[in-house]
Amino acid sequence: MRTTRTYHIENVEEIKRKLLIWSKQFYEVVWLDSNSYPQNHKRFDAVLAVDAFTLIKTDSDDAFDKLKDYQENTKDWLFGYLTYDLKNDTENLGSKNYDNLDFPDLFFFQPKRLFMFNDNELQIQYLNMIDDELDSDWEEIQQTTSFSEISSEEIKVKLRITKDQYFSKLNKMIDHIKRGDIYEANFCQEFFAINSKINPLEVYQNLNKISSPPFATFLRLDDKFVISASPERYVKKKGNKIISQPIKGTSKRSANPEEDAALIAQLRSDEKERSENIMIVDLVRNDLSKTAAKGSVIVEELCEIYTFKQVHQMISTVTSEIPHTKSPVEVLRTTFPMGSMTGAPKVSAMKIIEELEETKRGIYSGSIGYFTPENDFDFNVIIRSILYNETNQYISFSVGGAITAKSTPEKEYEECLIKAKAMRTVLEGDSN
Repeated sequence: MRTTRTYHIENVEEIKRKLLIWSKQFYEVVWLDSNSYPQNHKRFDAVLAVDAFTLIKTDSDDAFDKLKDYQENTKDWLFGYLTYDLKNDTENLGSKNYDNLDFPDLFFFQPKRLFMFNDNELQIQYLNMIDDELDSDWEEIQQTTSFSEISSEEIKVKLRITKDQYFSKLNKMIDHIKRGDIYEANFCQEFFAINSKINPLEVYQNLNKISSPPFATFLRLDDKFVISASPERYVKKKGNKIISQPIKGTSKRSANPEEDAALIAQLRSDEKERSENIMIVDLVRNDLSKTAAKGSVIVEELCEIYTFKQVHQMISTVTSEIPHTKSPVEVLRTTFPMGSMTGAPKVSAMKIIEELEETKRGIYSGSIGYFTPENDFDFNVIIRSILYNETNQYISFSVGGAITAKSTPEKEYEECLIKAKAMRTVLEGDSN
């Protein structure tokens, strides 16, 4: 049983900062913030879930079945993540590449404390509240200092593979495409730092300030952190409607308005970028059809251009309707991993990705999100994200892009650097 209080908030951003500082006392934290980005499908402006009442944490073996049982038995708010390596549960695949982050493959928890922002309204929900616990916490939050005391060290970021190695691996992937093994695949490379310490919350605040994406995330699981400036929705369920919004196609921004408008026009008409996007739209349509009512899969937007602080992106919106008897977890199982981070055909692409990439993706190109008590859900794509294992003192972020027959290693490498810029800036303190 959840106890609910609703408060009118004058300074929303200040309360958000105080709330995040207050959340540092908990070992299970999920913060999701839309940064007031204009979009058609958000449930709330921001939400904080902390303090596990129950939880599930598992490797990839039968992970979706375990999640389905947990979600159906709990029938409450659940927050957590799916790692990319759950592909090993849905297909006969493996993950043997290097990993120094050690995230469990799947994690969800039922929060004791929930804070949901919409406009100037804050709704607080507490599970099994003890006496006046909610009211006393709210007083404590308002009195919390909105500044973090510990600053991060300046970090020296390294690349897992050299530029020449990147070119060589990309050419091998293009050879696979020319042989007809795949049509498209997402190839990623890791940037990392060893023996390094950061203040995760400070890094999140700095990354969010320069990116302000619609799917910003701060996640803590014990000594592991996700600091994300993701612009991409993986999939959302609202009632019987399923919404997926894959991103394929990226352009840099310009401070000059005329040049920026020209970059938008160039991206909109770029034959290669449109081809990448349309191929993934076809893959998403096929994935959604596995649970959809007959004839209900629709492309609502095709290759629309969305503008963010750091980049312009090409985004499509694909929707479907599912029978009311269909399990929400089944929608995730049949669409995961998302097409924008794999390729087509999906299984062949994932095999080649595993062969050519140097590190285990883990939570990168996985998803963070939530289930509601009404069986709805919303999940993002973990890209533009810094991952941190505090115990191992290991920091990692990966970037990549879709590779097609028309790809050139030089342009793909340049796109990687554009995508890496915000993460590298907040870690190294260098805006160049």
